[in-house]
Amino acid sequence: MLTISQLAATAGVTVRAVRHYHHVGLLPEPERDASGYRRYSAQAAVDLIRIRTLADAGVPLARIDALLHAQPAEFAAALTDIDAELQRKIDQLTESRRRIAELDSGERLVLPPGVVANLNRMRSLGVSERTVRLERDVWILMQALDPHSMPQAIRDKTASFDDPKTTRLYLLCDQSVDWDPHDPRVDQLIEELDTFETEHERDSSQPGNMALIFSRVTEASPAWQRILDVLSHRAKQRRTTGPAETGKPAKTGKPAKTAKPAKTVKPVKTVKPAS
Repeated sequence: MLTISQLAATAGVTVRAVRHYHHVGLLPEPERDASGYRRYSAQAAVDLIRIRTLADAGVPLARIDALLHAQPAEFAAALTDIDAELQRKIDQLTESRRRIAELDSGERLVLPPGVVANLNRMRSLGVSERTVRLERDVWILMQALDPHSMPQAIRDKTASFDDPKTTRLYLLCDQSVDWDPHDPRVDQLIEELDTFETEHERDSSQPGNMALIFSRVTEASPAWQRILDVLSHRAKQRRTTGPAETGKPAKTGKPAKTAKPAKTVKPVKTVKPAS
């Protein structure tokens, strides 16, 4: 008869593993002897070796008990199923390794190639890595909240980098992240961005998903909190009251034509009374 330590050593496992197999019901737990110790038979050693062999081969513990009591045909069929499941896991891991090998940065893991290309172009233009990462986060949120708008947004962003004026604004926005919100340069940047939005018919006051996207920008910069607040306020004014109320001159129309003076009516001649 074997003690639990001797049993574990015979099967090449730890005492903790033996106790775990007791707990999950794979290995029967013998009664204690008069001295209070559990004693294991040679059969227990054989069963434990079989359990360890199946577990080492990758058989799930939940299926080992059935295999221990299966007939030869059932055992072979079960092993075929287990082998197929292991092959599926291998295929999944192989695919994961292939995808990881193709990633040259974490950006490709969550964003389409067009966005990654734009982020790299920002880097080539001299935009700081901090602002690039901020832009990346905005794209991640946009993809999660409004995936259908992504293709057009990517095309618009790609085209914008071909415009020197837009590139200059990007670089200014990058520099402004650390500015004081009341720095005069912030006021000048607001005017330039407002003109840009008006010319391109953009609206910074859009509700819904844009609120979360804008919050990612403003939490990174108090200056940008003020910039977006002002742009949003002006955009709302344009939608509701028109340009005349936003501080910008309204378009003047042609002066109204003046009415011509009415023609005077000559007095009717009176008829002399008959004599």
